[in-house]
Formats: sequence, structure tokens, C-alpha cells
Amino acid sequence: MSRPRITVVGSNMVDLVTYVNRMPREGETIEAPRFEMGFGGKGANQAVAAALLGAEVTMITKVGDDLFGPGTKKNFERLGIGTTYVRTVPGVGSGVAPIFVDPSSRNSILIIKGANEHLTTKDVDEAKDAILASDMVILQLEISLPTVYHTIALCAKHEVPVLLNPAPADPSLDLARVSTVTFFAPNETELQALTGMPTATLANVKAAARTLIDRGMATVIVTLGEKGSLLITRDADELVPAHRVESRDTTGAGDAFIGCFATSYIESHDIGKAMQRANRYAALSTMKPGTQKSFLDRAAFEAT
Repeated sequence: MSRPRITVVGSNMVDLVTYVNRMPREGETIEAPRFEMGFGGKGANQAVAAALLGAEVTMITKVGDDLFGPGTKKNFERLGIGTTYVRTVPGVGSGVAPIFVDPSSRNSILIIKGANEHLTTKDVDEAKDAILASDMVILQLEISLPTVYHTIALCAKHEVPVLLNPAPADPSLDLARVSTVTFFAPNETELQALTGMPTATLANVKAAARTLIDRGMATVIVTLGEKGSLLITRDADELVPAHRVESRDTTGAGDAFIGCFATSYIESHDIGKAMQRANRYAALSTMKPGTQKSFLDRAAFEAT
């Protein structure tokens, strides 16, 4: 069986992770027990997860000309991710993500897009051959919306499957312009922001997700953390239960899900099976601190 071919059009960040006992109040300085730095960004994380699981991945992204840029590119190369379209923006810093993780493994994240904001429609057109050769293209919202729309339109024209992870949620996202995607995959917080509907209960989530189906989405997959993931289509809905683990750090779990789901779906063409595997892969990633470094390779994943 040939390796799944995935192109990720998206972001890269350097994660600046601070583990806190609690967040400081305004004007207060407190000590935090630990700090770690690692490679992240939703696009890069999803690319890494897919590559570790055996996909042939091409990354289309922009890095800054600071000290983080070369390291980010080398990290992609080390993991076997294609870097032909990883370009440097002169005079601009790389994207960074300060992350705060509390003792219950809950996280709060800030992002500074940096060079990611300079990923343009021209960059997408220059990578057209790679995109059209893909079994699936993965997108997120840490790059400009015009670039997202342009990529989706290109893929729709040439019948290339697209998975859009609308994260971080942007209320200005034009749902009509992304309705041709194969999979629309928000988490419950993003679903609430995009629909304006409550998502406190499973019934709420189903109702909100169904409005996206009514607006033209073919398949909506909502990730629900410790509750699993929910599949909504025109004709059915299905809750796929979570894989239970002792979580230490949930940072990047959603990205682990996306990368695993895409790879597994291309291999099996079975949405339910791909969601089950992605739930398990995401859960296992929460057992170790960090983002990309918490992702398992295929051999370790299959052995668990």
C-alpha cells in the first residue's frame, strides 16, 4: 500500500510552555514550577502527527529570519516532511505561542502569527503541483483567510479532498466559502464561536453542528476532548467514545487527532475507524508533556 500523500497549508510556531500552579492576578508576580520550549503551530503539529504515522507530508508555510526559523525547517526535515515550500520572510519574526498549563492539564494559549501572516495565495499557487498530487490537504486558521479560501477553491476545482480545522475560531470566517471541504473539524469551543450556539451538552453540540450541515457542509467532526468525537452528516450522527488515559498535558491533542484522522482515513476510507484511531492517538499524546514531542510514531502507536 502506498503512503498517504498529505499537504498541510498552515502555520508553524515555537511553543513557549509554562507550567503554572495558578495564573497570576493583575500586577502580581508568582513563581512557575517549569518552562519548556518546543516546535508547534497547528499546521506544523498536524503535519508532524501525519508524518510520524507514515504519511508522505509536504508543508507549505512561512518562517521568520530570526533564530527560530532555521530550527523549524530543520525539525521538519528531521521528521521527513517536505520543505520545498517552507519559505523565509526577511525582516519578520517567526510565529510563537506562549502556552500556560495548569495542574489539571488544562491549557491557555496566546499566538503571535509572525511570518505565518505572510503565507499568501501566491505561495499556494507556487505549490500547486504538490497540492494537486495530494490525497488530502489540511488547513487551519492560523494563516490569513484569503489564503485559506484560495486553497479550498483550488482543491474544489481539482477535486482534491480537504480537511479544514477552523482553529483558532474566527467569527469572520465565511462558512459559504469553505462549505466545499470534505471534512470540517472544530472542537466544541470553536463550534460555539462559529455558530453562536451553546455547546454545553452533547445535544447542544449536535444541534450546532447540524446547522453547519444545513449551510452546506458534507461532514462535520467535532472533537470533544475527554468525551471523544462526534460525527455529523446529513443522514446520521455518531459519538465515538474517547480512549481513557491519565492525562498530563492536553496541549496539541486536537492537532494529534487531525493528523491521525487524515492519515487513517486515507488508508481505510472508513470515517468511524479513522475517528476511533484518532481519539486513541490524541489521548495517548496527553500522557506526556509538550506538543510534537508527545506524539507517537506508528510503531509505538500500534504497540499500545
